[in-house]
Amino acid sequence: MENLISLVNKIQRACTALGDHGEDSALPTLWDSLPAIAVVGGQELLLAVLLSCSFINWMREAENMQNFSTCLVKDLLILVASLIMSTAVRKEISDETDRETGRTKQISSVPIHLSIYSPNVVNLTLIDLPGLTKVAVEGQPDSIVQDIENMVRSYIEKPNCIILAISPANQDLATSDAIKISREVDPTGERTFGVLTKIDLMDKGTDAVDILEGKAYRLKYPWIGVVNRSQADINKSVDMIAARRRERDYFSTTPEYKHLGHRMGSEHLAKMLSKHLENVIKSKIPGIQSLISKTIIELETELSRLGKPIATDAGGKLYMIMEICRIFDQNYKEHLDGVRAGGDKIHNVFDNQLPAALKRLQFDKQLSMENIRKLITEADGYQPHLIAPEQGYRRLIESSVVTIRGPAEAAVDAVHALLKELVHKAISETPELKQYPALRVEVGNAAVESLERMREISRKATLQLVDMECAYLTVDFFRKLPQDVEKGGNPTVSLFDRYNDGYLRRIGSTVLSYVNMVCASLRNSIPKSIAYCQVREAKRSLLDHFFTELGKLDQKYLSSLLNEDPAVMERRTQLAKRLELYRNAQAEIDNVAWSK
Repeated sequence: MENLISLVNKIQRACTALGDHGEDSALPTLWDSLPAIAVVGGQELLLAVLLSCSFINWMREAENMQNFSTCLVKDLLILVASLIMSTAVRKEISDETDRETGRTKQISSVPIHLSIYSPNVVNLTLIDLPGLTKVAVEGQPDSIVQDIENMVRSYIEKPNCIILAISPANQDLATSDAIKISREVDPTGERTFGVLTKIDLMDKGTDAVDILEGKAYRLKYPWIGVVNRSQADINKSVDMIAARRRERDYFSTTPEYKHLGHRMGSEHLAKMLSKHLENVIKSKIPGIQSLISKTIIELETELSRLGKPIATDAGGKLYMIMEICRIFDQNYKEHLDGVRAGGDKIHNVFDNQLPAALKRLQFDKQLSMENIRKLITEADGYQPHLIAPEQGYRRLIESSVVTIRGPAEAAVDAVHALLKELVHKAISETPELKQYPALRVEVGNAAVESLERMREISRKATLQLVDMECAYLTVDFFRKLPQDVEKGGNPTVSLFDRYNDGYLRRIGSTVLSYVNMVCASLRNSIPKSIAYCQVREAKRSLLDHFFTELGKLDQKYLSSLLNEDPAVMERRTQLAKRLELYRNAQAEIDNVAWSK
């Protein structure tokens, strides 16, 4: 697992590149879960720790050296050839901060990655935070003091952060800002490493033994003393090789510190931090893997809910609209076919509502004694009928059958309402239509307009079924009726008794039987007509007219159909970047885990 620190460093760099600095609470953050060492206080310690070994064999690439000024500012890959490069590094960091903040002498919470590669330095990742300050200098806002403290806290208060608290030995430890803020966020000292600098600059007759031995202020881990270059050494460009040699000599020859020399110095600090960071990472990897897997699922779910991004070219937009319409159409068909709920209500119209409406038809008015007498009399004209009032029968049947138009038309409208209701359901179940409000309106309107056309065709066809029953009577029905005649074929009813009540009642009963037969027939044929003209057509060609018109739309209008909320577009972009980060991190961690 020797590559663990490099693994976390790689993931941290990916976090920064994709905007995950642990600041955006609206998105899941991987940054906060990654163990890291944050340096609080001290101005030169970071470089001293990183460059604690010999500069011999530093990797050099002439071309990269020449193009140093064009290095990536977000992920600086710097191949250092000599200590003099540290000046360029400092300048690049300062320039990038100015670019990020838009002003000089300001701070930014966006990390700048400085990667130094050498076969002679330990594997270590440090976060060098800005030094805590008491007052704002010229050019800085008055809030700079609090801004810096807030930013430092945002890093070191995280449970996964290892705090490297730097305090100068020539100042009272009780006034150390680094110790003060570290104690506030880590009161037990479980995450804090104390580093004492400027030991060689202490007043004569004083030493830092009590601090280094943990007597003045105890931490869980032993204090480490370091001796860095002085400002004069920096001005004279004293290299780090000489500085480290002098540091080792100081601790090995100074009487007060000889017994502590084996755990003093920048080299020991670098190795100790590297080992500790590796151990912490090992313990955190399972939890990080679990977090990554869970977050990937959450991000994929939300991205799926937001829908696919908009195509840029006309062909892509047309294809996207057609594909969205296809999804909607499929959802709609599934409702009709019973895969989704709703289609069963149409069957209820055919099986319950229509029969009930037909049953509720009252023929009392058409078949009342007065109406029968009136129609039969009028049908005879000037010549009274001799045997059977055929024209009277026809008029009575027609006036009764025509009332079936009402239930037939009501069934057409009821199915239309249900088909329209299913359109709205299918729209609500098509996430892509939620994504594009303009397209949703167009598709909804087009579908409803199609249903209106189908309803008119169905109404015409269904009412024609009723009218057909009025236009032609089933002769066999009347031929099979019992005939009340004598052997000679003369009717028993006198021509002069043709309008008595018994005679009229028999006519009314015969007409009612025939109308009931017609109702039974239409009960079966009306649903067939409606299903053919409305339901079948809705499944087959609901959006056909819309597709025809779609090809005639200009590019501008086509684009307007795919307009969506800019906030949704931004959210999708952020989620996609964050998902890329988590997938890459998962792959990186899995590779290390499998190679264990």
